Amino acid sequence: MALTTMSGKVPAARDYTDLLHTLSEGSVQRRFDPYLDIPWDAPEFAIDPHDPRWVLAPEVDPLGATEWYRAQPLERQIEIGKWRIANAVKVGAAFESVLIRGMMQYIMQLPNGSPEFRYCLHEMTEECNHIQMFQELVNRIGVDVPGMRPIFRRLSPFIGVAGGYAWAILFIGILGGEEPIDHYQKAVIRNGANLPPAVVRCMEIHIAEEARHISFANEFLKEHVPAMNIAYRNVCGIAFPLAMRWLAGEIMAPPPEFARRFDIPREVIKEAFWQGPAGAKTLTGYFGDMRSLADELGLMNPVTRRLWKFLHIDGDRSRYRSEPERRAA
Repeated sequence: MALTTMSGKVPAARDYTDLLHTLSEGSVQRRFDPYLDIPWDAPEFAIDPHDPRWVLAPEVDPLGATEWYRAQPLERQIEIGKWRIANAVKVGAAFESVLIRGMMQYIMQLPNGSPEFRYCLHEMTEECNHIQMFQELVNRIGVDVPGMRPIFRRLSPFIGVAGGYAWAILFIGILGGEEPIDHYQKAVIRNGANLPPAVVRCMEIHIAEEARHISFANEFLKEHVPAMNIAYRNVCGIAFPLAMRWLAGEIMAPPPEFARRFDIPREVIKEAFWQGPAGAKTLTGYFGDMRSLADELGLMNPVTRRLWKFLHIDGDRSRYRSEPERRAA
């Protein structure tokens, strides 16, 4: 696929090419290896199953904000928090595998000399490292978690491949998965990173490299969406909020096994994901950057605005990338 711009002028194409070169060089000059940059066997990185830092922080996790969770004995809070965090890590690894399938399918259609080809391969290499890192962490936590929710688990091999052909939808979906994870991890760090050191180190590495990945997905859509015909742009405008809401539920809400294992009442799960005040605020907070991007892409119109609102993911637009949620609702 040739590089395209809204105006078709060479300078805009050159800017995009330069950005891809910068991102590719960043992947060469600043990269992490899960077995070199994490001291897994250091004493301070040992996983303590009874560490009180497994307790879910109410400022970050919507389940941790429920009265039901806070009323549980400390050991129970630790057990629930450890399972939830381990499962979130497992989900992250599964999502990266879907991304790799779709991106590989996409780049094999690109022409020789495409700078997108090189950068996408750098990104997939980093995602493979993330999968190794996440699985190693899950193994060391020692909780046998399932990861993705059942339907997504079964469909994931097909979703990635199909996305490689509907590439604009693929990159919207990539952001739909990466943004909630990135938002959650940054919230943990901003809240004092009160988790076991091995978990925090994995988050720090993931945040650092995902900054490039999210930047590329944003710029990819800015480069390609304006050049599409109006019918495809309208499809993207509708797909954007649908993908955000669907993937937030698949990735950030726990699978049914979680409630069954810990005998969590159905109303507590509904309150946390996403019907209670804390859950609703968390959900809409994931997508401030994405509302800004959709607006910039011209995908916000009277119909799609209603859809964002109907899905309960409307709200303020970020004034800059990763703006903390400090403004009043």
